[in-house]
Amino acid sequence: MNRTGTPPQRSEPSLGVVLVDPLPVVRAGLGMLIEDRRDLEVVAEAGRAEEALEALATRHADVVVVGLGLGAPKDAYWLIRTVRERFPTLVVLACGARADAMTISRALFMGADGYVDKSVDPLEFLDALREAARGEMVLAGTPREFVGAIAHGLEHPDEVSTRLTEREREVLTVAAEGLTAREIATRLGVQERTVTTHLARIYGKLGVGTRVAALRVATRSGLVSVGSET
Repeated sequence: MNRTGTPPQRSEPSLGVVLVDPLPVVRAGLGMLIEDRRDLEVVAEAGRAEEALEALATRHADVVVVGLGLGAPKDAYWLIRTVRERFPTLVVLACGARADAMTISRALFMGADGYVDKSVDPLEFLDALREAARGEMVLAGTPREFVGAIAHGLEHPDEVSTRLTEREREVLTVAAEGLTAREIATRLGVQERTVTTHLARIYGKLGVGTRVAALRVATRSGLVSVGSET
């Protein structure tokens, strides 16, 4: 049942959304907006990073909306990276209020699948959730002139190793042995789908389209060691 007391009519499985924001009024507003849609459902809300991780461990979710206003020490960036480590198949959408290009770039660098500004039209916010869930990169409510700066921030980090999570580095190291995704999954004790998801994110972070290209970048950076870059 939604916040208005009327159960939404859902004929198909809805996207489960977890809302994480330090401000209760923001969570309440976004929750009311989401729950009035048949294809979307709020499965949990959290005001702190720890609460969000507890919810994700017990609830089925598809998209996690992380408010960039979460404070230290376990801030929004920490949460984004931790969610990416622990729940690699989840979609993470950063959400802020007129964030600058550097802030957005940092959120994406930590593993967010997109950014939506709180100033956007409510329908645009809902569309951003759906697009992110479909695997699209979302930048909603950002000025056009920000795009270049955001891209620059993603393409020129200090070290390749800082772009990848610990698990992604582990996957790439095993991939350097020439194993298939299924073999990598068996080695690491995870699902094959998890491995393919990690590889896709690795390719995106390194700006490449194939495993060979990813290994070439990683080898040149000293992240992995293989007999040949080709």
